[in-house]
Amino acid sequence: MSRTPFHAASIELRRIETNGIRANVAVAGTGPAVVLLHGFPHTWRLWSEIIGPLSAHYRVIAPDLRGFGATSRAPDGYDAGTLAADISGILDALGEPTAAVVAIDAGTPVAVLLALRNPDRVRQLVVMEALLGTLPGAEDFLAAGPPWWFGFHAVPGLAETVLLGQEARYIEWFLTTGTRGRGVRADIHDAFVDAYTGHDALRCAFSYYRALPTSAHQINDAAAAGRFTTPTLAIGAHPVGDALERQLRLIAENLTGHVIPDCGHIIPLDRPPRTTQPHTALPRRRPPRLIAQAPSCGTPSSAARRSAPQSI
Repeated sequence: MSRTPFHAASIELRRIETNGIRANVAVAGTGPAVVLLHGFPHTWRLWSEIIGPLSAHYRVIAPDLRGFGATSRAPDGYDAGTLAADISGILDALGEPTAAVVAIDAGTPVAVLLALRNPDRVRQLVVMEALLGTLPGAEDFLAAGPPWWFGFHAVPGLAETVLLGQEARYIEWFLTTGTRGRGVRADIHDAFVDAYTGHDALRCAFSYYRALPTSAHQINDAAAAGRFTTPTLAIGAHPVGDALERQLRLIAENLTGHVIPDCGHIIPLDRPPRTTQPHTALPRRRPPRLIAQAPSCGTPSSAARRSAPQSI
């Protein structure tokens, strides 16, 4: 495990061997561990705006997922189960028996499966803007079919061939759309484009989509074993809204959901102050109390108003 200081903040970039890959992991702060899992088309720098505030109270652990960013471009293993094992190995290497886990987009099925399979390891779960396989609850969101890029990315060898040389324009579309036209900081934009440039970088990113059927089976199998009790907050924005919360309502005992108005899909970059507010309630020496904090980050969804617990 090698360490490289990150020049822009009190962040160390570490290279950690886990589950057959070498993961690039940003680590900052001290205290209870908080793991941050990005999605597509992101790297650990998705969390640039909130690592600082969180690291004042927690040990923040933000990896590049398998095949993404500076982590090994593995030939396979892009299903949620393998990715969850990658994260568990990172925690082992850092000497962290438990962690709160915060995830968005492609990171969310990984975080949920980690909590389902290892409930004693995940103290708390905060998940955003994603769907969980074929679990019921997302029917309204999927009424017109899944987003167009799911099918495009799922065809082996197609997208990485068609997009070669056009990576910057393609990634910029997701960053612009995902912030409702507001865009992201230039340095983060450039870091994301660089991370997804080249045939192999694209292949790894799209392999996540090609593994979605396997991930869905894994989540269904784990959920069939019983509901999990990890305190969980589901945060929605545009376009997913409360679909993720509705799916989780079937399998999570201790759940609340909130939807942030006028916020794009890439919540940590589009509305970073609203991202940190619920996370500041993460536990230190006592159980979390998210219900009191989370309304400031958005509007409780209708399902949350009906059945959210008073405190967790």
